[in-house]
Amino acid sequence: MHPSCALIVWLAAVLALQALGYTGVLILAAALLLAGGLLRPWWQHIRRARWLLLTLWLILAYHAPGEAIHDLPWAPTYEGVAAANLQALRLILMLGCLAWLFRRLGRDGLVAALWGLLRPCRRLGLDSERLVVRLALVLDNLQTPPGKGAWRHMLGAAALPLAGPALLRLDLPRWTPRDSALTALTALVVVALLALPCL
Repeated sequence: MHPSCALIVWLAAVLALQALGYTGVLILAAALLLAGGLLRPWWQHIRRARWLLLTLWLILAYHAPGEAIHDLPWAPTYEGVAAANLQALRLILMLGCLAWLFRRLGRDGLVAALWGLLRPCRRLGLDSERLVVRLALVLDNLQTPPGKGAWRHMLGAAALPLAGPALLRLDLPRWTPRDSALTALTALVVVALLALPCL
């Protein structure tokens, strides 16, 4: 699979996920589990985002109007809990899609995929080379975990600029008819999923 095709599949899954109900979420979860080898990185993403998940759940659970659970004045509403549960599941599935993308492409493949996807935008005047180089530098810096208390140095005036690679090499394979067919199939599946309200 071409790296740009994998990125298109990921973007389509993330966009479709926002409109899916419990049935569609479970179908996508089953597809991710069938991909294999994703449980460990998926769990690591969930663990890192646990406070975001909890905060999102609390905000949505207490935000929606409706009947309070057991008529307690401080409890969230039944409607809020249902909306919070679904949105939390969507975010967990989004993290699973991200784990699939990173496992499929890796750092170099992700940079190459973005380069291939943005290359046609150069005709519109978008400086895609600069964007891709910045993404590569961010991904390089994310590979080295910061030390304890590093955020204080980043906020202070004593923060030192991080050095990046002097040369960025991208290996982009040729786009094949199989990639075109997979992209078209992905678009059809997304349209079908969005058109079925039962999912």
